[in-house]
Amino acid sequence: MAEHSVIGYVVWAVLFGALFAWEGIGLVRSGDVFPTLSDAVDAVMRYPVGRWALFALWLWWGWHTFVRGWHFLLRDPS
Repeated sequence: MAEHSVIGYVVWAVLFGALFAWEGIGLVRSGDVFPTLSDAVDAVMRYPVGRWALFALWLWWGWHTFVRGWHFLLRDPS
């Protein structure tokens, strides 16, 4: 397994932290026109093409996150 740089993990942590902070601020200040991530998803889900695009993105993300690189039961790991 390749060694990963710590800075990469820090950058991902900062990005996800900023995303969660954005969502939290948007949910706390519900009277403002501060859009949340769920507002953006709702806007995309209004249209069938957007639903299919989100479904395709979900499949792609799941494949690359959970399945790619696995060694299945009967396959030699080397």
